[in-house]
Amino acid sequence: MQKPTKKLSAAEAVQKIQAFCAYQERTHQEVKNKLFGFGLYTNEVDELLTLLITDGFLNEERFAKAFAGGKFRIKNWGRIKITHALEAKGLTKNCIQSGMQEIDEIDYQDTLQKLLIKKSLQWEEEDSFTKRNKLASYAIRKGFESELVWKFVRQIVDG
Repeated sequence: MQKPTKKLSAAEAVQKIQAFCAYQERTHQEVKNKLFGFGLYTNEVDELLTLLITDGFLNEERFAKAFAGGKFRIKNWGRIKITHALEAKGLTKNCIQSGMQEIDEIDYQDTLQKLLIKKSLQWEEEDSFTKRNKLASYAIRKGFESELVWKFVRQIVDG
């Protein structure tokens, strides 16, 4: 938690926190930390959180969808890594499941296959066993499920 520089009034805090939430999707915890950083007390923070939720500035399900979709499309993360990141942010299981529905199964498998093909072309391993292990560990570190990874690794290296 950051130290408050000066205590803001409730009206100033509302304007700042609405701009903070409008800029990008946020979790409840991120907003709480920001409000405490403004020097507000617990009861004021709770009131402002309620206000933000009712006005539509704060929605953890919407955050989970944006986060999961973005990490998948931009960073090519797998479901496991995205799920762990959302859990670390303190989201509920329902919000996480809702976020995971943003990832289309066909796109997911296509992305994994493209990642593996691209990586296999970068490595010039003579030994297929070593190449398979390197490819699989790379994709598993990216958060893809090991069964799916091994299915594609065998197709790419052996096929």
